[in-house]
Amino acid sequence: MELRQLRYFLSVLEHGSLGRAAVELGVGASALSQQLSKLESEVCTRLLTRSSTGVSPTAAGLAFEYHARLALRQAEHAVLAAQSGRMSGYVSVGLAPTTASVLGLTLIDKMRERYPDIRLHLVEMLSGYLVNQLNARHLDLAVLFQAEAGPRLDVRPLLTERLFALIPAALVRPEWGESLTLQQIATLPLVMPSTQHGLRATLRAIFERAGLEANIVMEVDGLSLLMDCVCAGHAATLQPGATVARAHQAGLRVYAIDDAQAQRRNVMVSLADDELSPAALATRIVLQEVARALVEQGRWPGARLL
Repeated sequence: MELRQLRYFLSVLEHGSLGRAAVELGVGASALSQQLSKLESEVCTRLLTRSSTGVSPTAAGLAFEYHARLALRQAEHAVLAAQSGRMSGYVSVGLAPTTASVLGLTLIDKMRERYPDIRLHLVEMLSGYLVNQLNARHLDLAVLFQAEAGPRLDVRPLLTERLFALIPAALVRPEWGESLTLQQIATLPLVMPSTQHGLRATLRAIFERAGLEANIVMEVDGLSLLMDCVCAGHAATLQPGATVARAHQAGLRVYAIDDAQAQRRNVMVSLADDELSPAALATRIVLQEVARALVEQGRWPGARLL
C-alpha cells in the first residue's frame, strides 16, 4: 500500500468524482482508477461505489477513510520531525472570532518564543464550523463553547466568560443602573450571530431558563460587522468580556448582566493524543498556559478559570 493511493482515495471522496479528483491531483483518470483498484485489491474489499452520478464510499470505505487520514497525517509529521532536530512541525488551531481577539496574538507570540520552528496555522470561524473541521481532521485543536463533540476528540475545561450588554447611546435609558436584568435586556433590539454560533445557543438557553425571549432583529456572523451595526445604533448586542475593550473604544455603554447564568463555558477540544503530532501536543499545553496567564493578569475581562 502506497501513501499516494491513500491520497487518491481521499481526494475521490472529497470530490465525489474520479474525473474531478484526477484534475485536482494532476493525473489521468485511468491511472487514478487503476491505483484505486490496486488499493481495493490490497485491502480485499470494495471501498468505493461507482455510478453514473459519481463515486461514493461503501461502509468499508467510510471505516477506511478515518485511518487513511491518520496515516497521511502521521507520515507528514514523520517527515517534518526528520528535517529538524528541534521541535518542529505544523499545527492548526481553530478559534471563534471573540476568542481570537483576546487569545490569538498572545498565543502566536508565545509559540514564536518557545517553539520558533513550529508552523502555526490559526483558523478563525464560527464555533459550529470549528466542530466540523475537527471531525474532518482539518484542525488539530480548537477552543469551543460546548462540550458536544465528535468521536475520538479530547475535551478539556478551560474557563468561563461573563456576558455583557453592549448598547449604543441612542438605546440607553436614564433609569438604568450599572447592570441590567434579563427582563430589561429582553426589551432591547439585539443583533446576534446566527444559530450556528455557540454564543447564540448560550443566549437562547439563558433566556429560556428565565422564561423570556430575546428580541433579535438582525443576525450577523462576522464580529467586526456586528460591532459596526451596534456602533451605528441599529441594535444592542450581548458579548463576552473579550469584546469589552473594543466596545469602550467605540463609545458604547457596557452593562453587566444581573444573572448568574449569563456566562459561557470555554473548552479546549483536540484530536486524541495518538493522532496529535509532538508539535500539536506542545501547542495544546501552550494554549492552556496562555489562557491561564491572560485570566490571572486580568487581560481577559469577565473570565474565570475552571
